[in-house]
Amino acid sequence: MDVVNMEMEHYHLVGIGAGPANLSLAALLHNNEKAPNLFIDQKQQFSWHDEQMLDGATLQVSIFKDLASLSDPTNRFTFLSYLHDQGRIYHFLNAQFAQVPRREFRNYLAWAAEKNENVIFGEKVLHINFNDAFIIKTNKRTITANNIAIGVGTQPWVPEFAKPHLGKENFHICEYLQKSSNLAGKRVAVVGGGQSGAEVFLDLLSRPFHERPSQICWISRRRNFSPIDDSTFTNDTFIPDYSNYFNQLPPSVRNKTIKENILTSDGISEHTLRAIYQKIYYSRFVDNDGRAIGLYPNRSVLDITPSKDIAGEWKLTLIHNDFPEQPEALEIDAVVWATGFSPASKDFLAPLKERLRSEGGEYVVDDDFAVQWDGPANRNIFMQNGVRGQRGLPDVNLSLNAWRAQRIVGRLLDKAQPKEQLSSFITWKGLKPDDVTESTVSSLIGFDTLKVMSNGR
Repeated sequence: MDVVNMEMEHYHLVGIGAGPANLSLAALLHNNEKAPNLFIDQKQQFSWHDEQMLDGATLQVSIFKDLASLSDPTNRFTFLSYLHDQGRIYHFLNAQFAQVPRREFRNYLAWAAEKNENVIFGEKVLHINFNDAFIIKTNKRTITANNIAIGVGTQPWVPEFAKPHLGKENFHICEYLQKSSNLAGKRVAVVGGGQSGAEVFLDLLSRPFHERPSQICWISRRRNFSPIDDSTFTNDTFIPDYSNYFNQLPPSVRNKTIKENILTSDGISEHTLRAIYQKIYYSRFVDNDGRAIGLYPNRSVLDITPSKDIAGEWKLTLIHNDFPEQPEALEIDAVVWATGFSPASKDFLAPLKERLRSEGGEYVVDDDFAVQWDGPANRNIFMQNGVRGQRGLPDVNLSLNAWRAQRIVGRLLDKAQPKEQLSSFITWKGLKPDDVTESTVSSLIGFDTLKVMSNGR
């Protein structure tokens, strides 16, 4: 076991990773003398889905779901503070964006990382051990900390059968801007029916004549190219009240709920769908440009194999989910895998792994997102956006970053959590007779009826 050297740099908190989750925590801790902190990221500089910053791509959440506004509106790292610091707050208001350009939000996050002197790039954490304090070994030094916060985000995911063939013309969407410049005149398949797949399909449809693929196919396992559910009551599942309720559900119910509500997080923006439909209309009926455009929902891709006869050609094998007994095939020249992301590796925790409680492929966390382990109660391993199975779809979404960071800060400073915002309009948990009082349901219509029914059980 590593031995603590008292001359090492020591912090109250060290964060591993500097994406939106840990940047939120860094923002709330900035200039807090009671909690010296450092955040380390292996990337040479800040990036956030940079290869997917297509023209017209927009944020699917409110600008108030930034690093700090929903927990501390006065924080210097809010989106409004960024606009003001850049001298363009009036211009932003006058632009009247229906949705915030994603590139603008990415630039805001980069600004927050640059302005916070506690955020360091170009340093990789190799492993973490424990001896009275956490001992963090990086490729540059060894430091110690009372607590650590892990926010390493996600990594690209493609099916196993596709991995051996990844390359110049068969690539994940995280490399799109880098590798999509040579698709003119080619037959291109986009695999994935979420927002990212939609944006790539729209980009290929929108290219100037001399840059257009000759054929564009869009493949999705979903029954249709479905819009995101961004309605009012659905958004009540992206507030702390629902997150706490979800966490109390049995694991089987949580898993079922995530599957049933995937479109609340991973659907396609309606303005993107409308733009795609209009582009296809123009292509077919107005411009008569001759491109082959294929829409293939309700299909699963089974395999990809290189052609035996034609160099650079690929065969995609599909099945229609309603007719699985009859495989389908597409001959194409390039594939863009818009198949999403999976949790990034946390191999640096290997020395501690046997001491951490895990379940269902996740480390089990408490109400303050601290991993349950056999170490001292005042030494915490906080897990950021890594417990979707316990906290639901918002865990990997921007919506609850500031709230989760606030929970962690309260634990770090050993102080009572601030009063939560008002609870949801929706009564999520089941009612018991003793629960139904005027204080719990306030002035809800039908209170008397609820009370009588409960007392009559």
